[in-house]
Amino acid sequence: MEDVTSHDTAVTDRTQHEDRRFFGHPMGLANLAGIEMWERFSFYGMQGILVYYLYYRLSDGGLGLSQEAATSIVGAYGGLVYLSAVLGAWVADRLLGAERTLTVAAVTIMCGHIALALLPNLVGVGIGLVCIAVGSGSLKTTTSSVLGDMYDRGDERRDAAFSIYYMGVNLGALVGPLLTGLIWDMKGFHWGFGLAAIGMAVGLVQYLALRRSTIGDAGSEVTNPLDRAGRIRYAVITAAVVALVALLSVTGVITAERLSDIVVGITLVAAVALFTVMLTSRRITKEERSRVVSFIPMFVASAVFWSLFQQQFTVVALYADERLDRSLLGWEMPPSWVTSINPIFIIVLAGVFAAMWTRLGSRQPSSPIKFALGTIFMGVAFLLFLPFTGGGANSTPLLALVLILFWFTIAELCLSPVGQSLSTKLAPEAFHTQMIALFFLSVAVGSAGAGSLAGFYDTDNEKPYFLFLGLASIVVGLLMVAGNRWITRLMAGVR
Repeated sequence: MEDVTSHDTAVTDRTQHEDRRFFGHPMGLANLAGIEMWERFSFYGMQGILVYYLYYRLSDGGLGLSQEAATSIVGAYGGLVYLSAVLGAWVADRLLGAERTLTVAAVTIMCGHIALALLPNLVGVGIGLVCIAVGSGSLKTTTSSVLGDMYDRGDERRDAAFSIYYMGVNLGALVGPLLTGLIWDMKGFHWGFGLAAIGMAVGLVQYLALRRSTIGDAGSEVTNPLDRAGRIRYAVITAAVVALVALLSVTGVITAERLSDIVVGITLVAAVALFTVMLTSRRITKEERSRVVSFIPMFVASAVFWSLFQQQFTVVALYADERLDRSLLGWEMPPSWVTSINPIFIIVLAGVFAAMWTRLGSRQPSSPIKFALGTIFMGVAFLLFLPFTGGGANSTPLLALVLILFWFTIAELCLSPVGQSLSTKLAPEAFHTQMIALFFLSVAVGSAGAGSLAGFYDTDNEKPYFLFLGLASIVVGLLMVAGNRWITRLMAGVR
């Protein structure tokens, strides 16, 4: 009979350090990319039709909200997803460990999609989006943490692994909006939300079936366990926060139009608090503290990048519905299909970027330079809207938006997978998953900011909007280039 214990130990050791069964990488990479692929299928499939569900008329199956309220809700929801990364990271580091938190998060996401599909009106929206946001934020943080545990800190395969992981994720992001948009067009919004729920269920089953043989003990450690008194204290705090949010919502302090601004403020406070906790902790070394400081300018650059990039679901979504010529051979494609353009480019180019970073090895650009390139290219993408400003309905050719979203993708590949990988390398030992959460907090600021910025978008005078945001992003990138040596020195040997 096979020695199961010895077999599991061998799998664990290979998975974490030596396993090269998946294109030179651990098989755990394939499993983690798989569950994230299905999560992105459900996430982007739902988000691709969400803004239209919120502002389309009741007669068209929507909720009839204003466009300002709809984009604010979408921005706040996007920010809440990444704000929840802090919650997931905290639970992982102090209660369950990253891998068990990942499993709970996947179940929570599936429940959220079921609520959107089955519960009517704003009740379904509220319950569904909160569950999906909390689950997705926790899943994103913990999958990155578990993946990072499979590689030694100095393993030059790490950036390539996150790029491969990113490519798998975007397979789901590509197919999700196409299928949910098609189902919405044929059967209605709730059928689209139902398909998203089915996708998440498939991902959960796949992960659980392969969990033991591919993940091993990666992500199982609770790095900074909480004592019983601490658990009670935080339970009371959580109950008080929930009660306060409910009270502010009932009294009208929290409104749909204010949601994105509120999430931006909360996220900035959370980021400052988390940076402070790390930098003042006695559990980190001088070298680790220097690395945390080095992440501050990259946090800012990342937030600026995402505040533009996430407008795919706010301003660009409105643009696709009202300004884009979507006619294809006499058939008008659903506006939500625009959401799949970026993932197509990711799938084509992620492998190219992974190969490029691998081939360059120690000669590849430093992380601050990669962040700089991301913000500069994102600014260029916004400037490319300028030739098409001032046109009427259906005046922008589809090919023009495809070109613009190509630059979105180039910018994303320079920054996003690199940012996730970098956060695992800069992380202090006692704040392993929470450091990854800091990167996602920068995404939260940007995602909610995309909803807030959308309030300044004026279809009758678009040029100032695209010009200002494009130039601002380029300036931030140039400042990162100027500070490259200082930031690299603070990173204390990490590239």
